[in-house]
Amino acid sequence: KNKKGVTETMTTIHAKGISRRGWLRWTVILGAAAALPGRVWAAVVRPVAAFGATALDDALVALGDTPQVHEGIRFTTPDIAENGAVVPIRVEVDSQALPNVSKVSVLVEMNPNPLAASFDIPPGTEVYIETRVKVAQTCTLYAVAEADGQLYMQSRETKVTLGGCGG
Repeated sequence: KNKKGVTETMTTIHAKGISRRGWLRWTVILGAAAALPGRVWAAVVRPVAAFGATALDDALVALGDTPQVHEGIRFTTPDIAENGAVVPIRVEVDSQALPNVSKVSVLVEMNPNPLAASFDIPPGTEVYIETRVKVAQTCTLYAVAEADGQLYMQSRETKVTLGGCGG
């Protein structure tokens, strides 16, 4: 009967590429990373400077550059929003006219922090986003798409009514 000692077994496993301790260490690390909440992962990729900007120009600089108007972006907002706390918006990008979109951001000109939302777009995905944003007062909203390292945009003005009386 041939019994291997612990040292000999560990050496044999290590010679094959990974020790038991190494495997256990990586299992714990990967398990902990998978268990992290979505907020932690969001903080890693969040454009902190852009979300912290208090002026539209500062937010655009933090995103990368001054965007050019592009007709391949369809940006829909209501002409008049009765409740500025929940203004519905829709952003669609024609992938034939503007391919390789990697990020879409929504900015609200007169908000204390203009960047309202930012979406990472996986490669090969058709861009269609519907959400609601808070609009502090009547102003211009911007949909900014990043494609091949360049920024492109469309804008729309939305009037916010106070008590249903018009803005």
